[in-house]
Amino acid sequence: MPAGRCSTRSSRAQRACCEDIASFVTGPVAAADLERTFFDMFAAEWRNAGRRGLPGRIAIIDDAPQHQFLYPEFLLFAQLFRRFGIEAAVLDPAELSFSDGILRDARGPIDLVYNRLTDFPLEAATHVALRDAYLARAAVVTPHPRAHAIYADKRNLSLLTDAARLRSWGVDEATLDTLLRGIARTELVSASDSDRMWTARRGLFFKPAAGYGSRAAYRGDKLTRRVWSEILVGQYVAQELVPPGVRRTGPESSMKSDVRNYVYAGQVQLLAARIYQGQTTNLRTTGGGFAPVLTTPVPASVQQPLAACWSGQESAVSG
Repeated sequence: MPAGRCSTRSSRAQRACCEDIASFVTGPVAAADLERTFFDMFAAEWRNAGRRGLPGRIAIIDDAPQHQFLYPEFLLFAQLFRRFGIEAAVLDPAELSFSDGILRDARGPIDLVYNRLTDFPLEAATHVALRDAYLARAAVVTPHPRAHAIYADKRNLSLLTDAARLRSWGVDEATLDTLLRGIARTELVSASDSDRMWTARRGLFFKPAAGYGSRAAYRGDKLTRRVWSEILVGQYVAQELVPPGVRRTGPESSMKSDVRNYVYAGQVQLLAARIYQGQTTNLRTTGGGFAPVLTTPVPASVQQPLAACWSGQESAVSG
Protein backbone atom coordinates (compact mmCIF):
# COMPACT_ATOMS: atom_id res chain seq x y z
CA MET A 1 0.00 0.00 0.00
CA PRO A 2 1.55 3.34 -1.03
CA ALA A 3 2.84 5.43 1.83
CA GLY A 4 0.83 8.27 3.37
CA ARG A 5 -0.88 11.08 1.54
CA CYS A 6 0.81 14.45 1.08
CA SER A 7 4.17 12.80 0.36
CA THR A 8 5.06 14.94 -2.66
CA ARG A 9 4.24 18.16 -0.82
CA SER A 10 6.08 16.94 2.25
CA SER A 11 9.18 16.29 0.19
CA ARG A 12 9.24 19.95 -0.87
CA ALA A 13 9.41 20.95 2.77
CA GLN A 14 12.77 19.20 3.02
CA ARG A 15 14.64 22.02 1.32
CA ALA A 16 17.04 23.79 3.64
CA CYS A 17 15.95 27.28 4.64
CA CYS A 18 19.54 28.46 4.90
CA GLU A 19 22.88 27.27 3.54
CA ASP A 20 24.46 26.59 6.93
CA ILE A 21 22.04 23.77 7.79
CA ALA A 22 21.76 22.22 4.32
CA SER A 23 23.79 19.18 5.38
CA PHE A 24 21.30 18.45 8.18
CA VAL A 25 18.22 18.28 5.91
CA THR A 26 18.41 14.57 5.43
CA GLY A 27 16.12 11.60 5.33
CA PRO A 28 16.19 7.88 4.71
CA VAL A 29 16.09 8.56 0.95
CA ALA A 30 18.10 11.30 -0.71
CA ALA A 31 15.90 14.08 -2.10
CA ALA A 32 17.20 13.39 -5.61
CA ASP A 33 15.99 9.79 -5.37
CA LEU A 34 12.51 10.40 -3.94
CA GLU A 35 10.61 10.40 -7.22
CA ARG A 36 12.19 7.10 -8.25
CA THR A 37 11.36 5.71 -4.80
CA PHE A 38 7.72 6.78 -5.11
CA PHE A 39 7.44 5.30 -8.61
CA ASP A 40 9.06 2.04 -7.52
CA MET A 41 6.41 1.80 -4.80
CA PHE A 42 3.60 1.74 -7.37
CA ALA A 43 5.55 -0.66 -9.57
CA ALA A 44 5.84 -2.98 -6.56
CA GLU A 45 2.09 -2.78 -5.98
CA TRP A 46 1.59 -3.77 -9.62
CA ARG A 47 3.90 -6.77 -9.29
CA ASN A 48 2.44 -7.80 -5.91
CA ALA A 49 -0.93 -8.09 -7.64
CA GLY A 50 0.57 -10.70 -9.97
CA ARG A 51 1.10 -8.40 -12.95
CA ARG A 52 4.16 -8.30 -15.17
CA GLY A 53 5.99 -5.32 -16.57
CA LEU A 54 4.39 -1.97 -15.77
CA PRO A 55 0.86 -0.60 -15.99
CA GLY A 56 0.07 1.15 -19.24
CA ARG A 57 -2.31 3.68 -17.74
CA ILE A 58 -2.85 4.95 -14.19
CA ALA A 59 -5.86 6.85 -12.84
CA ILE A 60 -5.62 9.02 -9.72
CA ILE A 61 -9.13 8.89 -8.28
CA ASP A 62 -11.03 11.13 -5.87
CA ASP A 63 -14.51 12.63 -5.64
CA ALA A 64 -14.62 15.98 -7.46
CA PRO A 65 -10.80 16.03 -7.55
CA GLN A 66 -10.51 19.61 -8.79
CA HIS A 67 -12.21 20.80 -5.60
CA GLN A 68 -10.00 18.79 -3.26
CA PHE A 69 -7.47 20.62 -1.09
CA LEU A 70 -4.71 18.28 -2.33
CA TYR A 71 -5.60 18.54 -6.03
CA PRO A 72 -2.17 20.04 -6.82
CA GLU A 73 -0.63 16.86 -5.40
CA PHE A 74 -2.76 14.73 -7.71
CA LEU A 75 -1.35 16.69 -10.65
CA LEU A 76 2.20 16.21 -9.36
CA PHE A 77 1.71 12.45 -9.20
CA ALA A 78 0.27 12.43 -12.72
CA GLN A 79 3.39 14.26 -13.89
CA LEU A 80 5.59 11.80 -12.02
CA PHE A 81 3.97 8.80 -13.72
CA ARG A 82 4.33 10.44 -17.14
CA ARG A 83 8.02 11.10 -16.56
CA PHE A 84 8.41 7.34 -16.18
CA GLY A 85 6.58 6.71 -19.43
CA ILE A 86 3.11 5.83 -18.10
CA GLU A 87 -0.04 7.61 -19.17
CA ALA A 88 -1.87 9.12 -16.19
CA ALA A 89 -5.12 10.97 -15.55
CA VAL A 90 -6.83 12.57 -12.55
CA LEU A 91 -10.45 11.40 -12.53
CA ASP A 92 -13.69 11.48 -10.59
CA PRO A 93 -15.00 7.93 -9.98
CA ALA A 94 -18.20 8.91 -11.80
CA GLU A 95 -16.09 8.98 -14.99
CA LEU A 96 -15.35 5.26 -14.65
CA SER A 97 -17.22 2.31 -16.11
CA PHE A 98 -16.66 -1.42 -15.76
CA SER A 99 -17.78 -3.87 -18.40
CA ASP A 100 -16.42 -6.95 -20.15
CA GLY A 101 -13.79 -7.24 -17.42
CA ILE A 102 -12.24 -3.84 -18.17
CA LEU A 103 -12.18 -0.67 -16.06
CA ARG A 104 -12.16 2.37 -18.31
CA ASP A 105 -12.95 6.02 -18.75
CA ALA A 106 -13.76 7.92 -21.93
CA ARG A 107 -10.14 7.69 -23.10
CA GLY A 108 -9.66 3.98 -22.64
CA PRO A 109 -8.74 1.15 -20.24
CA ILE A 110 -7.22 1.80 -16.81
CA ASP A 111 -4.70 -0.67 -15.41
CA LEU A 112 -3.90 0.78 -11.98
CA VAL A 113 -5.88 3.11 -9.71
CA TYR A 114 -4.13 5.33 -7.21
CA ASN A 115 -7.07 5.54 -4.82
CA ARG A 116 -7.42 8.84 -2.94
CA LEU A 117 -11.06 8.30 -1.90
CA THR A 118 -12.04 8.46 1.76
CA ASP A 119 -14.83 5.93 1.15
CA PHE A 120 -12.41 3.23 2.27
CA PRO A 121 -14.72 0.19 1.75
CA LEU A 122 -15.91 1.61 -1.63
CA GLU A 123 -19.54 1.45 -0.50
CA ALA A 124 -20.92 4.60 -2.16
CA ALA A 125 -23.16 4.15 -5.19
CA THR A 126 -20.87 6.42 -7.21
CA HIS A 127 -17.95 4.05 -6.58
CA VAL A 128 -19.62 0.87 -7.84
CA ALA A 129 -17.54 0.62 -11.03
CA LEU A 130 -14.31 0.90 -9.08
CA ARG A 131 -15.51 -1.58 -6.45
CA ASP A 132 -16.58 -4.13 -9.07
CA ALA A 133 -13.27 -3.82 -10.92
CA TYR A 134 -11.37 -4.28 -7.65
CA LEU A 135 -13.36 -7.36 -6.65
CA ALA A 136 -12.92 -8.83 -10.14
CA ARG A 137 -9.17 -8.10 -10.01
CA ALA A 138 -9.62 -6.33 -13.33
CA ALA A 139 -7.53 -3.37 -12.17
CA VAL A 140 -4.95 -2.96 -9.43
CA VAL A 141 -6.36 -0.61 -6.78
CA THR A 142 -4.00 0.88 -4.21
CA PRO A 143 -4.62 1.47 -1.40
CA HIS A 144 -7.56 -0.94 -1.39
CA PRO A 145 -10.28 -1.80 1.16
CA ARG A 146 -8.41 -4.76 2.64
CA ALA A 147 -5.31 -2.62 3.21
CA HIS A 148 -7.38 -0.08 5.11
CA ALA A 149 -8.96 -2.80 7.25
CA ILE A 150 -5.53 -4.20 8.16
CA TYR A 151 -3.49 -1.04 8.59
CA ALA A 152 -5.82 1.92 9.20
CA ASP A 153 -8.86 0.76 11.15
CA LYS A 154 -8.18 2.24 14.60
CA ARG A 155 -9.90 -0.65 16.35
CA ASN A 156 -6.76 -2.68 15.65
CA LEU A 157 -4.89 -0.39 18.05
CA SER A 158 -6.94 -1.78 20.92
CA LEU A 159 -5.38 -5.17 20.17
CA LEU A 160 -1.87 -3.82 19.77
CA THR A 161 -1.98 -2.19 23.22
CA ASP A 162 -3.60 -5.11 25.05
CA ALA A 163 -0.62 -6.72 26.81
CA ALA A 164 -2.54 -9.76 28.07
CA ARG A 165 -3.95 -10.55 24.65
CA LEU A 166 -0.59 -10.08 22.94
CA ARG A 167 1.11 -12.43 25.38
CA SER A 168 -1.63 -15.02 24.81
CA TRP A 169 -0.78 -14.82 21.11
CA GLY A 170 2.85 -15.55 21.85
CA VAL A 171 4.24 -12.08 21.15
CA ASP A 172 7.77 -11.83 22.54
CA GLU A 173 8.54 -9.35 25.32
CA ALA A 174 10.81 -7.13 23.19
CA THR A 175 8.07 -6.65 20.58
CA LEU A 176 5.48 -6.18 23.30
CA ASP A 177 7.59 -3.45 24.91
CA THR A 178 7.99 -1.66 21.57
CA LEU A 179 4.23 -1.71 20.93
CA LEU A 180 3.26 -0.52 24.41
CA ARG A 181 5.83 2.30 24.41
CA GLY A 182 5.08 3.41 20.86
CA ILE A 183 1.28 3.31 20.71
CA ALA A 184 -1.03 5.29 22.97
CA ARG A 185 -3.17 2.84 24.95
CA THR A 186 -6.41 2.34 23.04
CA GLU A 187 -9.72 0.72 23.90
CA LEU A 188 -13.08 0.37 22.19
CA VAL A 189 -15.85 2.70 23.30
CA SER A 190 -18.94 0.84 24.44
CA ALA A 191 -22.21 1.91 26.02
CA SER A 192 -21.74 -0.71 28.74
CA ASP A 193 -18.58 1.08 29.89
CA SER A 194 -19.83 4.62 29.37
CA ASP A 195 -19.81 5.71 33.02
CA ARG A 196 -16.14 4.80 33.55
CA MET A 197 -15.06 6.44 30.29
CA TRP A 198 -17.03 9.61 30.97
CA THR A 199 -15.37 9.90 34.37
CA ALA A 200 -11.91 9.35 32.82
CA ARG A 201 -12.59 11.46 29.70
CA ARG A 202 -10.15 14.27 30.53
CA GLY A 203 -7.24 11.90 29.96
CA LEU A 204 -8.63 10.45 26.74
CA PHE A 205 -8.94 11.34 23.06
CA PHE A 206 -11.90 9.91 21.13
CA LYS A 207 -11.60 8.97 17.45
CA PRO A 208 -13.92 7.25 14.95
CA ALA A 209 -12.59 3.82 14.07
CA ALA A 210 -12.60 4.51 10.34
CA GLY A 211 -11.97 8.25 10.60
CA TYR A 212 -9.38 10.33 8.79
CA GLY A 213 -7.97 13.84 8.84
CA SER A 214 -9.01 14.37 12.50
CA ARG A 215 -12.68 14.58 11.48
CA ALA A 216 -15.15 13.91 14.29
CA ALA A 217 -12.26 13.44 16.74
CA TYR A 218 -12.62 14.92 20.22
CA ARG A 219 -10.49 15.66 23.23
CA GLY A 220 -12.24 14.27 26.26
CA ASP A 221 -12.02 17.52 28.21
CA LYS A 222 -13.95 19.29 25.41
CA LEU A 223 -16.83 16.81 25.27
CA THR A 224 -20.43 17.82 25.83
CA ARG A 225 -23.11 15.36 26.86
CA ARG A 226 -24.69 15.67 23.41
CA VAL A 227 -21.48 14.72 21.60
CA TRP A 228 -20.84 11.94 24.12
CA SER A 229 -24.23 10.39 23.29
CA GLU A 230 -23.27 10.44 19.58
CA ILE A 231 -19.92 8.79 20.31
CA LEU A 232 -21.62 5.97 22.23
CA VAL A 233 -23.75 4.97 19.24
CA GLY A 234 -20.90 5.32 16.75
CA GLN A 235 -17.86 3.12 16.26
CA TYR A 236 -15.23 4.95 18.32
CA VAL A 237 -12.00 4.22 20.11
CA ALA A 238 -10.64 6.01 23.17
CA GLN A 239 -6.91 6.68 23.25
CA GLU A 240 -4.76 7.83 26.12
CA LEU A 241 -4.21 11.55 25.59
CA VAL A 242 -0.64 12.28 24.46
CA PRO A 243 0.10 16.05 24.33
CA PRO A 244 1.72 17.18 21.06
CA GLY A 245 5.17 18.66 20.89
CA VAL A 246 5.53 22.44 20.84
CA ARG A 247 8.03 24.46 18.76
CA ARG A 248 8.85 28.12 19.26
CA THR A 249 8.11 30.02 16.06
CA GLY A 250 8.95 33.51 17.25
CA PRO A 251 10.01 35.52 20.30
CA GLU A 252 6.53 35.26 21.82
CA SER A 253 4.81 32.62 19.73
CA SER A 254 4.77 28.85 19.44
CA MET A 255 2.86 26.17 17.56
CA LYS A 256 2.19 22.48 17.98
CA SER A 257 4.15 20.00 15.90
CA ASP A 258 4.28 16.36 14.96
CA VAL A 259 6.76 14.34 12.92
CA ARG A 260 5.45 12.00 10.23
CA ASN A 261 7.14 8.94 8.79
CA TYR A 262 6.10 7.97 5.26
CA VAL A 263 6.60 4.22 5.08
CA TYR A 264 6.26 1.47 2.47
CA ALA A 265 7.00 -2.23 2.97
CA GLY A 266 8.57 -1.50 6.35
CA GLN A 267 10.99 1.10 4.99
CA VAL A 268 10.81 4.81 5.85
CA GLN A 269 10.92 6.88 2.67
CA LEU A 270 10.50 10.39 4.01
CA LEU A 271 10.35 12.39 7.22
CA ALA A 272 8.31 15.56 7.52
CA ALA A 273 6.97 17.73 10.32
CA ARG A 274 3.62 19.48 10.49
CA ILE A 275 3.24 22.77 12.33
CA TYR A 276 -0.25 23.69 13.52
CA GLN A 277 -2.58 25.22 16.09
CA GLY A 278 -5.92 24.15 17.49
CA GLN A 279 -7.20 20.79 18.66
CA THR A 280 -6.32 18.82 15.53
CA THR A 281 -3.66 18.97 12.85
CA ASN A 282 -4.51 20.96 9.74
CA LEU A 283 -2.68 22.78 6.98
CA ARG A 284 -4.89 25.87 6.85
CA THR A 285 -3.60 27.53 10.02
CA THR A 286 -1.85 30.83 9.26
CA GLY A 287 1.87 30.12 9.46
CA GLY A 288 1.29 26.37 9.61
CA GLY A 289 2.13 23.65 7.15
CA PHE A 290 4.89 21.19 6.41
CA ALA A 291 8.38 21.79 7.77
CA PRO A 292 11.73 20.09 7.18
CA VAL A 293 13.01 17.56 9.66
CA LEU A 294 16.65 17.98 10.64
CA THR A 295 18.79 15.17 11.97
CA THR A 296 21.81 15.84 14.13
CA PRO A 297 25.22 14.70 12.79
CA VAL A 298 25.68 11.85 15.28
CA PRO A 299 25.82 8.08 14.83
CA ALA A 300 22.65 6.60 13.35
CA SER A 301 21.94 4.62 16.51
CA VAL A 302 21.30 7.80 18.49
CA GLN A 303 20.05 10.23 15.84
CA GLN A 304 17.18 12.36 17.00
CA PRO A 305 14.83 13.97 14.48
CA LEU A 306 14.28 17.66 15.05
CA ALA A 307 11.37 19.54 13.53
CA ALA A 308 12.90 22.97 13.14
CA CYS A 309 14.09 25.75 10.87
CA TRP A 310 10.79 26.13 9.07
CA SER A 311 10.14 29.32 7.14
CA GLY A 312 7.10 31.27 6.08
CA GLN A 313 8.01 30.59 2.47
CA GLU A 314 8.02 26.82 2.99
CA SER A 315 4.75 27.05 4.89
CA ALA A 316 3.16 28.91 2.00
CA VAL A 317 4.34 26.29 -0.47
CA SER A 318 2.99 23.41 1.58
CA GLY A 319 -0.25 24.62 2.90
